[in-house]
This record gives sequence, C-alpha cells and structure tokens, in this order.
Amino acid sequence: MKNSITPAQQLYYAWDLSHKKSTSDDSRFTGVLSEAKVDMNPHQVEAALFAFKSPLSKGAILADEVGLGKTIEAGIILSELWAEHKRRIIIVVPASLRNQWNLELMEKFYLPSVILENESYKEIKELDTNLFEDGRHIIICSYNFAIKHSEELQLVDWDLVVFDEAHKMRNVYKKGNIIGNTMMNTFKHYKKILLTATPLQNNLKELYGLISIIDPHFFSTVDSFNEQYNMITTRDSAKFGELKGRLSHIVHRTLRQQVKEYVNYTKRTAFVQEYEASPEEVQLYENISEYLQRPGTYGIPEKVRPMLSLIVRKIMSSSAYALSFTLQRFVERLEHYKVTGELLSAMSTVENDYEVTLDEEKDEINEGLNPAISDAIDLEIAELRMYQEQAKSIVNETKAKQLLVALEKTFHKNEMLGAPKKALIFTESRRTQEYLKSFLQNNGYKEKVVCFNGSNNDDDSKSIYRKWLSLYAGSKRISGRTIIDRKQALVDHFRTDAEIMIATESGAEGINLQFCSLLVNYDMPWNPQRIEQRIGRCHRYGQKFDVVVVNFVNQLNYADCRVYELLNEKFNLFEGVFGSSDEVLGSLESGVDFEKKLNHIYQTCRTEREIEAAFNQLQSELEEIIQQRIKDTKKSLLENFDEEVVDKLKIRQSEDRDRVNSYNRHFWRLAKSVLKDLITDIDDENLTFVLPVSLKSNIPSGTYILNKDHGDFHQLRVTHPLGEYIISRALETPVPDASIEFEVDNLSSRQVLLEKYKGKSGVAVVYKVKAYNELDSHEHLLFCSKTDDGENLSPDFLKKLFEANAINESKWFGDNVEEQLTESYEQQLYDLKHDVYSRSEEYVSFEIDKYQAWAEDQVYSPENEVIALRKEDEALKRQIRKERNAKLKLELQENEAKIAKQLRQKQRQLFDLEDECADKVDAMTVKLRVAMTNHYDTSIFMRFRWHIK
Repeated sequence: MKNSITPAQQLYYAWDLSHKKSTSDDSRFTGVLSEAKVDMNPHQVEAALFAFKSPLSKGAILADEVGLGKTIEAGIILSELWAEHKRRIIIVVPASLRNQWNLELMEKFYLPSVILENESYKEIKELDTNLFEDGRHIIICSYNFAIKHSEELQLVDWDLVVFDEAHKMRNVYKKGNIIGNTMMNTFKHYKKILLTATPLQNNLKELYGLISIIDPHFFSTVDSFNEQYNMITTRDSAKFGELKGRLSHIVHRTLRQQVKEYVNYTKRTAFVQEYEASPEEVQLYENISEYLQRPGTYGIPEKVRPMLSLIVRKIMSSSAYALSFTLQRFVERLEHYKVTGELLSAMSTVENDYEVTLDEEKDEINEGLNPAISDAIDLEIAELRMYQEQAKSIVNETKAKQLLVALEKTFHKNEMLGAPKKALIFTESRRTQEYLKSFLQNNGYKEKVVCFNGSNNDDDSKSIYRKWLSLYAGSKRISGRTIIDRKQALVDHFRTDAEIMIATESGAEGINLQFCSLLVNYDMPWNPQRIEQRIGRCHRYGQKFDVVVVNFVNQLNYADCRVYELLNEKFNLFEGVFGSSDEVLGSLESGVDFEKKLNHIYQTCRTEREIEAAFNQLQSELEEIIQQRIKDTKKSLLENFDEEVVDKLKIRQSEDRDRVNSYNRHFWRLAKSVLKDLITDIDDENLTFVLPVSLKSNIPSGTYILNKDHGDFHQLRVTHPLGEYIISRALETPVPDASIEFEVDNLSSRQVLLEKYKGKSGVAVVYKVKAYNELDSHEHLLFCSKTDDGENLSPDFLKKLFEANAINESKWFGDNVEEQLTESYEQQLYDLKHDVYSRSEEYVSFEIDKYQAWAEDQVYSPENEVIALRKEDEALKRQIRKERNAKLKLELQENEAKIAKQLRQKQRQLFDLEDECADKVDAMTVKLRVAMTNHYDTSIFMRFRWHIK
C-alpha cells in the first residue's frame, strides 16, 4: 500500500471535511472558501463570521462601503447554511436586483434559487406546491411581493432572511412606513441579515430603525433612544463610547481604505472631451433658453415650469435630435388644445423620452380657450415649429463627432493596457440613444452597438434575446421572466460580441459591468449621486483595469463648464481610487434638490457675470455643508479605522489560505482513495481524474477537477453529489484497530515534529466529542498518543502524522490501550470543556448586558422626569424658606405640595417599572442560562499503533 492512505486516515479526512462546527468557529467557512467560484477576501469572511458569531445572535447589519462585495458576504453565510441543510432561506431585494442575485448565487456559490413574482407564484399555487417549504431553492422576491404575501410568509419557519438595500426600511420607527413595518412584522421571529452601504444617512433614528428589525429588544423605544443618543457628540465621550460599544455587536462596517492592501482597487481617471458647439447649435440653444425663461408661455405652465424646464434643458444638452421630438410634442399638445379645448399634461411632452424617474407635478387647471388665447397659441406654435426645424437641420452634431474622437483615443489607450475594447455610453434620453446607435453604426461600429433601456423592446434587442434563449436553452441561466432574461441577454451580448453599450439610467440600474473599463457620460446628470451610480456599474469590486470616465463639456457654454467644475472638484466624482466618499455624497439630502438649484441658475441668470455669481454662491454653500458632514461624528460610530483592524485582516487572509490548502489536500487524497477502483487518468498536478462510468443519475461520467471552475470539466467539490458520495463512503467504512507504518520523508514540507520520532513507535486513541446545548452543537477530536517509552505526545503530533503516507498496515489488537492514555484524554477533555464554557459565558454575558441596557433604556426617560421634578421641588422649598410675604409663601407651599405629589407618583411608577424590568431581565437570564448549559457525548473514534520509518 505504498504512498496510500489507510481507513483511519480516510475517516479522519472525511470527518475534517464534514463535521459540525460551532457558529463561532473561525474555520466554519473553509468549505465555502474552497468551493466558491470567486476568490474571497478576508474582510468578507470576517463579515460573514461576525453575522452569527454567537448562537444567540438574531442577525446583523453588514454595512461595508460601496463596492466591497456585500453580496459575497451574504453568499458565504447562505452556502454554509445550505451545507448544514438549513435551506428555508428568503432574500428580499429591490425588483431590479432579483436576477442579479439569482445568477450570482448559482454562478459563484452553486446555490439554486427561484425568483417569485406575482405571475409565477400564481402558477405554483395552482399546482398546490408549497415552494417555501420544499428546501430545494433559496427564495428571491421583491419588497412589494413580500408585502403583498406577508401573511403566507409569516407561516414559514425561516432559517434566514436577507434584506438587500436594507436602508429602504430605515424609517421603520415611523408608523406610516409600510415597507419597514411590514417586513419587521412578517419576519420578526427569524434571523436576519441586512445589507446596506448607507445605514446612517440623516439621523441616528434610522440606525435605530434598522436594528429594531433584527432585534426589537436591542434598544428600548425610539423616544428613549432619541433622548439618549440622537444629539450626542464626541464631546459627550461617555455616551458616545457607550453607543459605539452597543452598535459594535450588531453593525459590521469595513472601509475601502482598510482593504486596499489586498483588494486591488483600480483607479478612475477623468478624460474631458471639450468641444465648441457650431453656430447653428449655439443659436438653437439661445432660442430655447429664452423660451424656457420667458414667463406666461402655454407650452410650459407656471406650475410645472421648474421641473419641465429642467428636463427640456437636459434633453437640449443631450442632442438636437432628441430636442426635435420634444418640440414636436409641445406643438402637438398645443394643437390638441386648440382643436378640443382640452389641455393635456405638459409633462407628457417629455415622459416618453426622458427615462429618469420624476415626482410629477400637476399642471395648472385649464381655464378655457378664448380668441386672444387662441391667437397667442398660434404664435407660440409657429415659434416652436421654427425651433423644431432648426433642431432637425442639425444632422451631424458636434458632440457626436467628438464622441468618435474620444472613443478612438480611449480605445487605443485601453488596448495598450490590455483592457477589453468596450465602452459604456450613458444618456438620459431614449431619442439620443436612438440617434447615437445610428450614428456610431454609420461611423465604424456597424453591428458592434447594443442599446439598453427601460423596455429593451427594439428589433435588435429582440433578436439578441432570441439567440440567447437558444444558446442557454435548458440551463439555469434562463429565469423564465422575459424582462429579466432580456436584460441578461443584452449584458451577455455586450460582454461577448458588442464593443459599445448605449444605456439609459433606469435601464442600467442594478447591472454589473466590471468587464468594461471605459464609461462615457454623453450627457451629464446634474445629480452627483446618479453620476456615482453610473460609474459604479464599471468601477466596482472585480474590475481589473483603471476606469476611464469621459465627460463632454461645451466650451462655449459657461454654465455647463461651471457645472462640470462643481461635480469634479467639489464632489471628486471622476478621479482617484474610491471616487466620491460616502460623506460627500451624503451631504446632499437629495440629489434632486441639487438639480433644482442648478436649474434655478439656468432659468434666472442671463449674463456670464450673473451665472458666475450664482455658481460661486452655490459652491460656497456646498463647501460648508460638505465640511460639516465630514466632521460629523455620527459616521465614526460605525467605523473602527485603526491598525488593529488592518492587522487582523492580514492574519485572517493567511489563516484562511492555510485552511483552504489543508481542506483541498484532504479532499483530493480522500477522493483518490475512496474512488481508486472507479477512476482513471489521475493527474496530481492539475488535480483531475476521469470517471469512466456514471455512478448515479446525478453523478455523470467525465473528467472531474478539484474545486476549480473549468468549462469542459465537472467540478469536484464536497457539496457535489460525487463529493457527498465520497464523504459518506469514507464515514461508513469500518476502521478496525491496526498497526500502521508511516513514511515522513516525502511530505511536501518538512515536519520537524515527526522527524524527531523517526524509528520510534507508539499507540494512539482518537476520541470524538460532541458538545451541545439548546442553541448550538459542534464536534471535536481529542488526539491522544504516546511513545512506547512512555512519552505523552501533543495533539499536533497525530494531526501531522495523518498527513504522511502509510506504507504498511497490519492487524493489531488495542485492548485496554485507552488506560495508557487516560492522563492525555482527561487533560484534553478538560481543556475543551473550559474553552466551550468560556465561549458560552462570553455570549451569555453579552446577552445579559444587552438585557440590562434594554432595562436601563426603559427607565431612562422616567428617571429624568423624577430628577427634573425633584430639582423643581427642592427649588420651591428653598424659595419657601426665603419668602417673607405670607400670601406668596402660601402660594409657593401649594405649588410645592402639587409638585411633591407628582414626584411621589412618578417615583412609585419608576419603582414599579424598575421592578418589572428587573423581573423580565431575571426571567430572560434564567431562560438563557438553561439554553446555554453545555452537554458532552464522548466516544472512541479510532485506535491504532504507529511506527515512523
């Protein structure tokens, strides 16, 4: 049996790969790290471990900064639960992210999931199938679906609930917040993970709201929380430290700066494509600007003038082509009014082109058509038609021609860097998208352009979709939902075939395009948050190249130049590794308000001097707000940026790497040993073998490769049916007592501990211990061994010995050998029990502290009321003692008596409340102690005699 492994080693390897680990075990996710198709970073493993580090944990908020892979953190947790057969899992996400989750779970973690929407759910219910309970799929649904089916979802005993973009529920403390309150009530009994990059946007009550969804007893009432914490500053160091300490147990946040040493973040670089509009374009701009600024027009009612003029300006900035269609709809609306007397919504003139979601305002009420109005409308129609003809006459637009120049330059630069020839062009106008597609196809990019928008319903998109359906027929990639699948088809087409994707805002929401490193803002949103979202499609975790951001600036338009200057210099959107920081973008409570401020400048300022003064004023206001936000102490509540964090992540990375290497080594040796008579063409270097004959319907024949994604091979992993077959065979194979001879010279790395015992022999007994309580269970091995000359050996000796090759095995009867190892066994069992007890005490201690803090929260406001009344009472008593006027003294005594009575009432209420809270804390503590009382089952795992050659 030279260079083989014994049944004892098989059993040890199989146990190591499959045994039940504690929720707090740092090696808990080793199997997930080994099998996943994506390389994981230590901060992601750290976050996943944090979420349920205690069996008493009800969940966590994972709040890493944008781009750090929160989906992967959730995927690690989901994979481990799936491996433990805890498979009642639901993920609630914004509708636009459903397919992304569906694909990433399968593509990165091999986790099957199903998207539930109203239509598909009806079909499933008609089949009388309870998809929630089948345990074969992770459920993915939108917030709206979860709200609509709340009653049914409450009936399921969920193992885990995940909320993505969880900040949508941050106002749950407000009674009118439907999303937050419905989600909290629906899933109140289950463990939850909340994912959000922005857990704290405006005030601390939002953080209170998110935490209350996970654990309603973490804090007391929102009023008590607000009174204690919402006004804290770093000057109130005790209160600040108290809150930060409490939050550290339920909110986990990693900053991009903390992980830059091992996450290869690429930079973003701005490339400004300046251009000078043609005289015809300048004239058109001036004509339309004057029309937009003119009061009393019928095309732009005063009620919607701010919003409508803003959109028309954006369409005008986008393209003359798009503007011509907008002007046509203005004309049609006024003509319809003349013919029918009905004035249609002015916003309808832009809604079919401009895709960004708007808060629509109602038009003014139509007061009727009289001859004077009719004549005025005729004049306005004629004017608009003239502008429309001007717009239509501009066929080859200056900006479009400069786009060709920009693409040529940046594609050449990317080619030098080895980046793919891909460009993502953003526009806010569907008509501009239409124009650019035609223009680019006629200028060197024929059949290389794909469009992406809210409907994706054009002929080319339909054709791409049909080909995609044919290509992936029968695969999990097809979800069966046309809108979602069509989006995915277009993204795949862009990745594999097209060179340019022209996308609108709403169309591109939620898609990941890390394979593209060139982004073009063909027209510039005025909302900085929207620009950051655009760039984030490409500049995100997984991007391999520096991202170039091309921006167009019309040099002849002073206001446009100042807008770009503001976006670039104040918001730092286009340069550096991280782009705009959370606090800078967060300084704008609403990007829409910022847009309105810019539009006000365009609408009211006519000269360059007026424009300059207005922009200087806006810039000054912004600087003050941004600096105040950066200094804001609230954000530091969630951040722990010190060297300890960075060092801890470095250690995590090293330990995870060692664990994965050991895991893979054990699995490979075990697979070869268990399947030795069933496989051929074993390649130890590339970790492949051939299974000539299918073992079961779900274990097909073919070439298998260990834990690597290879298009032509099956992936050999522990959770694959073949992996499960290997593990179960090894665990079921009897392991008789034996005498085993090991050879240590051929180990991949030198083992000094084993070399020391060359030529020596001894005995070994391995015990299996199951430690368990009501909330957690885990298995451990005790490695007891000694040499024939009586030297007790450390547990590490046997662990390292199991890595060696066995060169000989013979029968051996190990009767009463345990007696020789009693001392080692008892010491290891004592150490294990001590470790388990210490860990349990840590969890229990935190929970008791949490209960005590909750009780203190409960009495905080009543205590303050008592203190205030006592001060008032004492002040009145002092006044009474000093007062010489009998009448006034009597009045003061009457007032003091009332206050004293109120004080006694409040004190009694406070004492009752304190007793009530103390009773609750005592009851919860007793229940907790019982639940966390540990028990132990011990059995002999294997016995053998050893000799090292």
